[in-house]
Amino acid sequence: MALRIAGIVVPENKRIEIALTYVYGIGRKTSQEILKKTGIDPMVFTKELKETESGKIREEIENHHRVEGDLRRDIGTHIRRLKDIACYRGIRHIKRLPVRGQRTKTNSRTVRGNIRKTAGSGRRSAADKT
Repeated sequence: MALRIAGIVVPENKRIEIALTYVYGIGRKTSQEILKKTGIDPMVFTKELKETESGKIREEIENHHRVEGDLRRDIGTHIRRLKDIACYRGIRHIKRLPVRGQRTKTNSRTVRGNIRKTAGSGRRSAADKT
């Protein structure tokens, strides 16, 4: 029987430590903490889990972690607040540009609409005005 956590079917052919990361909001570190609290070996495969063990994992995640829909909704409200107050980060979100200080001259070309198929295709010719 497939393990379902927060509406996500966790893959059966992976170790439980890795399989838990398929749930939005759970990374490797959080997965390891959950398994340590529930007392389950992280090396065991998902298909080898007993019903009681999967119940412990599900209960731990539901009671102590914000995942999937709730987390997505929270992040969405935080971004909406930034856009409403029109702070720098909010304006960057509105323009769909990098928010955390990344460079935009060479990276994030597709977001800016500057797509170059080959290396020299987007360059101006030497005869054009600068």
